[in-house]
Amino acid sequence: MKIFLYQSPNGYCYNSDSIFLYRFIKEFNIGGNILDIGCGVGVLTALLSKDTEANFYAVEKQKDMYLFAKKNFEINKFKVNLVNDSFQNYKPEVLFDNIISNPPFYKVDKNQSPNESKNIARYEHHLPLSVLIEKSSKLLKPRGYFTLCYDAWQLDSIILELKGNNLTPEFIKFVHPKANKEAKIVMIRARKNSNARVKNLPPLIVFDENSNYTKEAQEAFDMAKTHSIKAVYEES
Repeated sequence: MKIFLYQSPNGYCYNSDSIFLYRFIKEFNIGGNILDIGCGVGVLTALLSKDTEANFYAVEKQKDMYLFAKKNFEINKFKVNLVNDSFQNYKPEVLFDNIISNPPFYKVDKNQSPNESKNIARYEHHLPLSVLIEKSSKLLKPRGYFTLCYDAWQLDSIILELKGNNLTPEFIKFVHPKANKEAKIVMIRARKNSNARVKNLPPLIVFDENSNYTKEAQEAFDMAKTHSIKAVYEES
């Protein structure tokens, strides 16, 4: 099933991080109530909706992203409880079996984008790691799962925040641009109130020595089957 996704020609656009996170999540049997934090145009929720029986919820603070997500869920015929609000202010009426997120994680630097949409989607200060993890833990059921991708260079901070909020990393997978390059992204699946040992999964290598996609990376794109449409969209 191909997923059609409208997104802005000028704002932040989803990238391979969301596709790889989708494949990572698909390795596990998820269901129940699922919350997507900072869903953007809805790519992660849309991909999971096409082949997962669950109750989907999503929160997105940017109005333009929210409108694209709303349209994308409608045209693909996915039922999602979508809210236009910041995660900090989000007050759902349910607890969640699974919380997923591809949040902003770059540290602020002098080269940050002047484009507001891109800035909010990229930089951590718009949703600090500590806030993301603390509130996610509170919104999870007693044995619920929290899955995210983040800057691999901040792994120590991620682990400290998770453990400090009763979330135990059970699976970790690094994403390397090439086999001889250090990891840029880390994907983590943590469980609330778990005593399990962490499993460091084989890394995902994106490109081979000839700069072609590796088999695993290409399989992720083939599994996703997304078709992006750049368009200007306003709420009618």
